[in-house]
Amino acid sequence: MKTLRLISTLAMACLLMLSTGKMMADEIRVSVASNFTEAIKSIAGRFEATTGHKVILISGSTGKQYAQIINGAPFDAFFAADTKRPKLLDKEGIALPGSRFTYAIGKVILWSPKAGFVENNIKVLEHGDFRHLAIANPKLAPYGKAAQEVLQAHRLWDAQRGRMVRGENIGQAFQFVKSGNAELGFVAYSQVKRPGHPIEGSLWEVPQALYSPIEQQAVLLKESDTARAFMLFVKSDEALDIIRGFGYGTP
Repeated sequence: MKTLRLISTLAMACLLMLSTGKMMADEIRVSVASNFTEAIKSIAGRFEATTGHKVILISGSTGKQYAQIINGAPFDAFFAADTKRPKLLDKEGIALPGSRFTYAIGKVILWSPKAGFVENNIKVLEHGDFRHLAIANPKLAPYGKAAQEVLQAHRLWDAQRGRMVRGENIGQAFQFVKSGNAELGFVAYSQVKRPGHPIEGSLWEVPQALYSPIEQQAVLLKESDTARAFMLFVKSDEALDIIRGFGYGTP
């Protein structure tokens, strides 16, 4: 009798543990390119509200985050600002097979918080009165590489070198301009575009023919139902609307 009671108690305990496990909210860590920070905050907020799970976001330059990942940083997923690093993670067997996809197409702008300073073209760089031009480091950040390509296309790269201040990532380049440490800079359109809000200052939306396409890809780094659910949510119409609202193109 005692044995039957013990078995019954243990079975009930197991059922409760399984039930609690199903109801317990999970937590995932997502590494994200600086330019996509605001958009993914909005997406993660919707995901959390729908599922009860928690998404911890860690933003930075794609180059540095890639280095952290191959050195064992504990991320569940990686949203890069390019295709190069996700492809490398695929090739190196670090990303989960078949998980790589394009989530956004980035756009570069030349921006100043001062109204009328950038007149929807590049002439301000040829004739403008300014001391500093901010860009992201072309060796680390795809948006910095794109800025370099734009300047080289207009044969302004060498002429502007003495005025450049380089951010480690596009977020830092944006802060240089936003804080007034640089009068203008090449930044991501998503950093000034907010759904339903007017854009502050003045800008030139750089024609995409002047720089290599900034196709941004994501990969899964660990097997996790919650991380897979989050990646699926990023592909939903609801998330794509958010991405477009922040000034990106979508695949």
